[in-house]
Amino acid sequence: MKIISAAERLAEARGAKILIVGPNGVGKTSLLKTLDEERLAKTLFIDIEAGDQAILDLPVQTIRIHQWSEARDLACKLGGPNPSFSPTMCYSQAHYNSIVSTVGDLEQFDTVFVDSMTALSRLSYRWAEQQPEAISEKTGRKDIRRAYGLHGREMILLLNQLQLARRRNVVFVAILEKTTDDFGRSEWTIQMEGQKTAREMPGIVDQIITMQFVDFGDGKPIRAFVCTSPNPYGYPAKDRSGRLQQFEKPHLAELLTRLTSREEQEAA
Repeated sequence: MKIISAAERLAEARGAKILIVGPNGVGKTSLLKTLDEERLAKTLFIDIEAGDQAILDLPVQTIRIHQWSEARDLACKLGGPNPSFSPTMCYSQAHYNSIVSTVGDLEQFDTVFVDSMTALSRLSYRWAEQQPEAISEKTGRKDIRRAYGLHGREMILLLNQLQLARRRNVVFVAILEKTTDDFGRSEWTIQMEGQKTAREMPGIVDQIITMQFVDFGDGKPIRAFVCTSPNPYGYPAKDRSGRLQQFEKPHLAELLTRLTSREEQEAA
């Protein structure tokens, strides 16, 4: 067990893990256009929902994910092997060794943009409901509760694995929707399959930012990042860094600079 000195820890590169949520059409994917040429060259776009119409002319390197096993392999490569897992488990040293050459070289990428968590959760559930664990021993039929339980565990494992990619920024985007319960109470929630991931993800990522049209009193709503909670609208938000104001410009490059630069850290 190695003790990391204060000087060593301060010298380490540390990326931010960010969840950006917003309604359909607010421009979450278009945030990639705010990256300058140098940062864009070091960005990997993970296309899960084939929703890249807004960035067709953007020269960003892309991996398209079509099934859950591909998502797990990518997370294993990005986060590295986890020594707490046995050789038969995902994200173990054995898993890493088996995919290290097939996934490709990812060392050049400082930022990973995952579009979207909503679509990723659907891949996970689709995989989970086909597993033997999701089949009832009594009836031999699919057990929905077991499927959702397996799906939730798989999603949390993947998120924790990506959190291990310490030097990289990982930006997740997801759809935000307003739900109303049987008592007429409304709240903003993250659109995902199942409740476990949406409930536990805020404790894993560093930042939760709502991208929404905000009216600042002039009757002309503009797009903005809502970065802290509580806020006047009840939007999901969290700032682990302590460097963000409640409202920030919807500019991904500026956001990453604020969260990761040493100058900003010293100013904070």
